[in-house]
Amino acid sequence: MPTGLTQDAGWQIGVSRTLPHATPIVWDFVSSPEGLALWLGPGTALSPERGTSYRTTDGVTGEVRGYHCGKKIRVTHGTTTIQVALTPAADGTRTMLRFHQEHLASAEERERRRAHWQRVMDQVAIALARS
Repeated sequence: MPTGLTQDAGWQIGVSRTLPHATPIVWDFVSSPEGLALWLGPGTALSPERGTSYRTTDGVTGEVRGYHCGKKIRVTHGTTTIQVALTPAADGTRTMLRFHQEHLASAEERERRRAHWQRVMDQVAIALARS
């Protein structure tokens, strides 16, 4: 099978980076309205309850599939599924942030989404550096 193609989730992409911030700081940002706008879309508000729906200002709809405060958010986003996950470093001063998207349509979409998630990661890092 080609890289990025799975039997169960179709085409998928994951982007991760270790950020020089403690996990609560990263979590507070990615779950805030500003952070949600970066990775899900503008106007997004999420309820931490599984099964609740959301809609972005751009008209994309989805549903919360999992919400583990301080650790992970998993949502549908149109026809795909997005997960953001945080893992604290052993020293507690850094956090690995991961974005993962699955059920993508093709290898080409996978590459477009890779570029998208790399831009999102850059924007998150910049926003956290400002705070």
